[in-house]
Amino acid sequence: MGKINMRSFIQEIIADKKRVAIPIMTHPGIEMNGNSVRDAVTDGEVHFRAIQTLNQRYPSAAATVIMDLTVEAEAFGAEIIFPKHEVPSVVGRLITDEAGIEALQVPELDKGRVGEYLKANRLAAETITDRPVLAGCIGPYSLAGRLYDMSEIMMLIYINPDAANLLLQKCTDFILSYCRALKETGVAGVVIAEPAAGLLSNEDCQQFSSIFVKEIIDAVQDDTFAVILHNCGNMGQCTPAMVYTGAAGYHFGNNIDMTVAMKEIPADALGLGNLDPVAVFKQGSAESIKRDALQLLADMEPYPNFVLSSGCDTPPEVPAENIDAFFEALKTYNDSRA
Repeated sequence: MGKINMRSFIQEIIADKKRVAIPIMTHPGIEMNGNSVRDAVTDGEVHFRAIQTLNQRYPSAAATVIMDLTVEAEAFGAEIIFPKHEVPSVVGRLITDEAGIEALQVPELDKGRVGEYLKANRLAAETITDRPVLAGCIGPYSLAGRLYDMSEIMMLIYINPDAANLLLQKCTDFILSYCRALKETGVAGVVIAEPAAGLLSNEDCQQFSSIFVKEIIDAVQDDTFAVILHNCGNMGQCTPAMVYTGAAGYHFGNNIDMTVAMKEIPADALGLGNLDPVAVFKQGSAESIKRDALQLLADMEPYPNFVLSSGCDTPPEVPAENIDAFFEALKTYNDSRA
């Protein structure tokens, strides 16, 4: 099968009065296959099989990979810890001063687990041909925060914006080379996760995140490769900065009012979100998730470009009946519009 035309895919979603869902979800597939999170984030084959299992079971409009925001930091040399049943995390700071920023080398794509993630995406793109496969990567500001420390980077952009910009450009250069490699695997797009930029004002988000994200989007986005910008830190203040990037879609977390967010998104771009991955998906009941999903769908009635999703990557140990209820709510809503 040839590459999916993502421009047409998005236009069809907007034109169809029935809604689709694209939850950011891999962990349930890992669990269904009897693997640990550690297995999946270190072995591209295990990761791929989790994506495939979910793809066979659920009617998501696109397949997604794990939102693991440590892969790129590890490639730069950051220390990572790998709990068995939780997503990995960065330990400590890789860089502590301006000299460290200047000395920092942009890594090649053979570092850390980058190769395993490229493998997972390649296998998914080769095997899943009935719907788009969306890769994932971190955004430049969030990566800079993981290398330099999140609170320290927020101070650096005010104290020494030149040093901050140098670090951000190095992060961008690496993410761009990674996105080009992801595109070569045959996937139909990438979700760029930039949650740390949600802590900034709109002006700072524009200057220290969106300008760099736009550089990546301008280089890789085309008819067969769509970029979705995810920012679950955004409380609503930096949606205009997100839209500045020109992404094909914008994915929001659960601490934003989707009715406000959707007003700011171009009518030809997708707006995705935003059921709470913990409180709704993991801790809620099948009844409550169905109710919450139906309510969100009702609220989104005026916005044809809305796509039902989780507010972020669904965590480990989400009950299967809750995922079933999420898709049942979608079916109930669509049946009512037939």
